[in-house]
Amino acid sequence: MDEILLHIADIFFVIFHSALTIFNALGWIWKKTRKLNLITLILTGASWFILGLFYGIGYCPLTDWHFQILRTLGHTNLPSSYIKYLIERLTPFRPGAELVDITTAVVFFGALSLSIILNIRDRRKKNKR
Repeated sequence: MDEILLHIADIFFVIFHSALTIFNALGWIWKKTRKLNLITLILTGASWFILGLFYGIGYCPLTDWHFQILRTLGHTNLPSSYIKYLIERLTPFRPGAELVDITTAVVFFGALSLSIILNIRDRRKKNKR
């Protein structure tokens, strides 16, 4: 029974963490999701860079919890990047760690910049009414 629950938790993390990652990258597009997108991006950045001071830059508790589950299920040699893990789990691609890390940073900071700019623009428009 414990192993079944671990497999369910594994699937949950793949779905939830993938959805959060996609939302972080694209949630700024829709006006209705921009505020929440900015919040999730700030929380992600805080995790990576504030918790990262204690656990290593790029630390994510979701990754930590999921990898604990995977290790309990017998998985070894997990990459340091969750994005790399997802790419390798869900596709046939095996990109280098450096490429994944650089792409992740570019997408994150690009999405954060767009989210900030659009949230400020939306607030200014709202205040003009």
